[in-house]
Amino acid sequence: MKQLFTLFFAVFISAHLISQEITLDYYLPKNVTYNPNIPKPAEIIGHEVGEWHVTHDKLVSYMQQLASASDRMVLENRGKTYEGRPILLLTVTSPKNHQNLESIRRQHIAMTEGDTSSDLSNMPIVVYQGFSIHGNEPSGSNASLAYAYYLAAAEGPEVETMLNDMVILLDPSFNPDGLQRFAYWANVHKSQNLNPDSNEREYHEVWPGGRTNHYWFDMNRDWLPVQLPESRARIETFHKWLPNILTDHHEMGTNSTFFFQPGEPSRVHPLTPKINQELTKEIGTYHAKALDNIGSLYYSEENYDDYYYGKGSTFPDVNGGIGILFEQGSSRGHIQESENGILTFPFTVRNQFTTAVSTIEAAKNMRIKILDYQKKFYDDMRQEASRNRTKAIIFGDNKDAAKTWHLAEILNRHKIKFHELAKDVTLNGKTYKPGFSYIVPMNQKNPRLIQTMFEKRTTFTDSLFYDVSAWTFPLAFNVDYTNLTSLANAGQEITDFKMPTGGVDKKSQYAYLFEWHEYYTPEALNKILEKGLRAKVAKSPFTVEGKKYDYGTIMVPIQNQKLNPDELYGFLNEVAKESHIKINAVTTGLTQGIDLGSNDFDPIKRQKIAILVGDGVRSYDAGEIWHLFDTRYDIKITKIDSRYFNDVDLDKYTDLILPSTGWGGGSKLDQKSAEKIEEWVRNGGTVIGYRTMADWFKKNKLMELEMRKDTLVATNVPFDQKSDFTGAQVTGGAIFEAKLDRSHPVNYGYKNDKLALFRNTNVYLEPEKNSYDNPIQYMENPLLSGYISEENAALIKNSVPFKVKKLGKGRVVLFTDNTNFRAFWYGTNKLLMNTIFFGKMM
Repeated sequence: MKQLFTLFFAVFISAHLISQEITLDYYLPKNVTYNPNIPKPAEIIGHEVGEWHVTHDKLVSYMQQLASASDRMVLENRGKTYEGRPILLLTVTSPKNHQNLESIRRQHIAMTEGDTSSDLSNMPIVVYQGFSIHGNEPSGSNASLAYAYYLAAAEGPEVETMLNDMVILLDPSFNPDGLQRFAYWANVHKSQNLNPDSNEREYHEVWPGGRTNHYWFDMNRDWLPVQLPESRARIETFHKWLPNILTDHHEMGTNSTFFFQPGEPSRVHPLTPKINQELTKEIGTYHAKALDNIGSLYYSEENYDDYYYGKGSTFPDVNGGIGILFEQGSSRGHIQESENGILTFPFTVRNQFTTAVSTIEAAKNMRIKILDYQKKFYDDMRQEASRNRTKAIIFGDNKDAAKTWHLAEILNRHKIKFHELAKDVTLNGKTYKPGFSYIVPMNQKNPRLIQTMFEKRTTFTDSLFYDVSAWTFPLAFNVDYTNLTSLANAGQEITDFKMPTGGVDKKSQYAYLFEWHEYYTPEALNKILEKGLRAKVAKSPFTVEGKKYDYGTIMVPIQNQKLNPDELYGFLNEVAKESHIKINAVTTGLTQGIDLGSNDFDPIKRQKIAILVGDGVRSYDAGEIWHLFDTRYDIKITKIDSRYFNDVDLDKYTDLILPSTGWGGGSKLDQKSAEKIEEWVRNGGTVIGYRTMADWFKKNKLMELEMRKDTLVATNVPFDQKSDFTGAQVTGGAIFEAKLDRSHPVNYGYKNDKLALFRNTNVYLEPEKNSYDNPIQYMENPLLSGYISEENAALIKNSVPFKVKKLGKGRVVLFTDNTNFRAFWYGTNKLLMNTIFFGKMM
């Protein structure tokens, strides 16, 4: 009866809001006085909170004015997004605390480092509150306007006591670029007569939508990899303060109500202490009480999990804090029909505001308990580190200093200490070299954070995952790594962390060579080709002047170049420095193996690359590829929208990349598109398809594919377990091992004959009959880390994740796996680049 009344009340309130103008009082707690000298949001942004979707520039303007007017707030700009927007942070506490803020921060950190003099009774609790990491989930950032006003203007002894006992780190927009993009969409489609019809265009964004950042990344998956500027800003803040509570305000489907953590009890990462979930549940009672008071429906302990540490609500859990996810049913605009009645944008904002306030209410009342939990967490970590049989982890790639450096860069951003290698060592058949390897001691502040980055896990208590089930960093980077029982080979701790340098060893009058192993060699090769210089690639290993060169070595001859020898030396030296690679000069073409004038050196042509984007394309996959070319390799790539693809002249391009299809179904490419691509390939083009494009290639006869399918039938599975049964067959993100034919051009630059691949599809291909046509093939038991069902584990055995077919003068290439996953899968980026530069050789 109580639920029915609550539902009726919520529907009545939503319907009432349609005909009544919203004021700030709708959001604010009653029986509280407010400082009249503090500007209200509408006075600065020109409209009431929830009347329009706030654009990021207006949000910034209000926060600036608020910080200027309030002695409780300090505003900090921590950097810029890709689109140049500021990444703001408001630090909120009492004026007295602001006078000693750095001392408070140091005392808080000292408490986590075993300071026995720490007095928890007088120590403020630290709460990080972040809003709308998905830009098209805007109720959070819009709520931050009213919430920031409340923190600045609310008066009374209770508020003063709370601020004196607390430091609030308020991040009003986790995703400035996405918020701006979505606000524009919602506002330009708003009618004077608000229309709740779900078919209204206002509620159906155009591709790619405002969820993501500039390069179409889901930033709520980047807390652990830290590859994006917004993530790097917030991770620096996180480790600077080590907040006790971190909240992450999201939205979900329109027909949902409101969710707060804890999530599914069986889907918590094993490294998260049990008391963490108990405290999360206790905090949840404050949210429940607050939502009850305003008549809002809610639920907990369903749907969402606490497994992947790369999410904002889970990352704190492995760092001694408590992460809390909020999910509000979304209006996706200003007002929309839902199963729970008319859902208005102000109503969604109000729920977010209410739980932001209930969070600090819980923090105030549970302060000592939560501080004590964090202190004991790090006390336990020190004991755990001292007992650990593994004393350190060594990792590296003796052919690739830059890629190894980028893995160390992640450790550095997470304040994990590591050492240089004192001398060359060989362990388990792998050689580690100084400058190409690092040693990470386990006896440091948070060994569990290190463990979650490096561990492989293949057994689970639950078969359903909200996100990936594996993210083992050394596998993602394709570096060798070994557990050590001592620090015998560790050199000095690295404190001055700099990118490896590059250059040309000396001037040559004959030729220059560089191996293809280093991560940034595609950038270097592209610069050389863009300059109009000739370059060739070695199809076999050779030795010259005492140095061995592997498959894929690039040669730049001196003769018949557009630059004279002195100019060429200067240009290559600059390229080598910019690309962090070593280029060697040679004085002779006579070698052991293929000579430099051999026909086993193939010429490389300048490439011009296009990628399909727009409706029908999975924006995440397309964004990862765009980001890779644009920010890592400095290579131009033309984005062609599916809307006008059939009108484009493809003849100007050498390569066309077709990312995986989007959530709405199959590719938007039609029969005319298929015929257009086939003709272009026959004339010499290379088309590269990813993942679900396998079905499209097969359907349109661009490639003959024999796919493995499972005919799984449910037996004795009741209806209410149907979703669990089907969900268990999803390969949501796991890591598998494949064997490589290193002589094949797709594998140039890989020094090992095994490679870890990330997979989040169930596309399984039969191998070709001839072994040389299977340059990448999964092992008999390929699972390295993560979850896969027994049925899919049988299908993946000895299957192939890569196919290439010659068609006329061109090539059709297919990858079943994502080689560019979330920008941190450095280890397989080169597979795509090899296809771009060496596709004609395949």
